[in-house]
Amino acid sequence: MDNLKIAFIGGGNMGEAILASVLDRELSVPEAVFISDINEDRCQYLEQKYNVIALNNNQLAVQKGDVVVLAIKPQNLADVMVELRDKFNTEQLVLSIIAGANIDTIRNGFNHNAVVRAMPNTPAQIGEGIAVWLSTPEVNEQQKELAGAILGAMGKEIYVNDEKYIDMATAVSGSGPAYFFLFMESLAEAAVHIGLPENIAQELVFETMLGSSHFAQKSGKSLAELRRMVTSPGGTTAAALAKLEGGGFSELVGEAVNAAYNKAKELGS
Repeated sequence: MDNLKIAFIGGGNMGEAILASVLDRELSVPEAVFISDINEDRCQYLEQKYNVIALNNNQLAVQKGDVVVLAIKPQNLADVMVELRDKFNTEQLVLSIIAGANIDTIRNGFNHNAVVRAMPNTPAQIGEGIAVWLSTPEVNEQQKELAGAILGAMGKEIYVNDEKYIDMATAVSGSGPAYFFLFMESLAEAAVHIGLPENIAQELVFETMLGSSHFAQKSGKSLAELRRMVTSPGGTTAAALAKLEGGGFSELVGEAVNAAYNKAKELGS
């Protein structure tokens, strides 16, 4: 794939995550990667850091790519669709990671049929992400393999056959890191409150979250079973969980995910 040409329309954090992963996995080479971003300083930063080609011109960038990654902010989509409508050739694959923009919006707005819509998440920036994606029927098998390789370079990828799962994934894995960060922040603050030094509290929280996740993945047990394994009757964990359950913790999590899911559907409409 070293001759694969990839153009990026938008070079923000997630665009950079894809760019870095593609180069790291040797799916392409710097001289075959083209960047266009509304922020010229951002373009120059990416050019200098990765030795890719900054064009500062969306139409020119589109002409260069076998794959065109749309990594712009949702509020800029309407203007970019006007600018780039009918500018794609039939052989190009468009890969959109624009939050809330459904696949028909991309297809109709750019008048281009070979479209992949993906929902990656922020851990992709360190190669630990997960992306959920789907494609239009016009995306051929070779292009699907290519899209899977690009998204998988950032961690893991899951292909789905119904777009409703993208909105659901947005509420779980897309927004999910913030849920964990909030819990970690609260746990660290509670640790400091009972007397632990802040640096020790943070390290305990980071390693506990990381270790628990890896243990859950490798144990082969259900999450409920793992929770019961840690919880001795009348013990410290039972006392803590009683407080969380008494405060409606599970219900709040459910309400939070539903709120995110409904917002994702609203943005998509």
